[in-house]
Amino acid sequence: MATKVFGSAAEAVADVTDGASLAVGGFGLCGIPDILIQALARSGVTGLEVFSNNCGVDGHGLGILLGNGRISRVTASYVGENKEFARQYLSGELEVELTPQGTLAEKLRAGGAGIPAFFTPAGVGTPISQGGLPWRYDEHGAVAVASPPKEVREFRGKKYVLEESISADFSLVHAVMGDTEGNLVFNKAAMNFNPLAAMAGKICIAQVEQLVEPGEIDPAQVHLPGIFVNRIVHTGGQDKQIEKRTVSAGKEARG
Repeated sequence: MATKVFGSAAEAVADVTDGASLAVGGFGLCGIPDILIQALARSGVTGLEVFSNNCGVDGHGLGILLGNGRISRVTASYVGENKEFARQYLSGELEVELTPQGTLAEKLRAGGAGIPAFFTPAGVGTPISQGGLPWRYDEHGAVAVASPPKEVREFRGKKYVLEESISADFSLVHAVMGDTEGNLVFNKAAMNFNPLAAMAGKICIAQVEQLVEPGEIDPAQVHLPGIFVNRIVHTGGQDKQIEKRTVSAGKEARG
């Protein structure tokens, strides 16, 4: 059996082609697959469609690909602290599908579980279900592409909107530990979208801080089984960034 372990991030993402779709783990700058993203940026691939909670920040995470003009469409729950994201969206350079955060999480999970669609109460009675959300603007600021209306159905006296699941060509995730079979462990808040994104990708590529042999991870501690993971890159300790640093004055300064 061929090994899942790749020698470098560049090798692991080498077959990601122009126009590919990517499900990317992380929340803000927490638990993002930064080394894999950097490798993609160096590869020159472009026209990417991205499914992620947000699109990094200027100069970090997915913000690197965005700043280089490599992303054509984003499905996310919020813009976050990325000014370039907002600029591209409002100028018509980027197509954006904003979706409720919990809905996005379930769309990824459902895609990985082989469920094509599901009903949810989130967004009923709003443009999420009624349609009309601006996906893309033109160069004059007018809406060029708007979201279509979605099916709404009533169950037990309550209305729900039909949401289609997400299945991406590739998924990129970050884990604190993984074994050579692809079993992954995520650290605290990095559990965010990483397991869900991993499930949604037809080919899942994981960067891990610590790589161990099979059996070294207690099965009860595995957050994502290796069946979902196709490629692993040992990247070592992550250089963690802070999206927005907020500090308070020390006791001496407060008097």
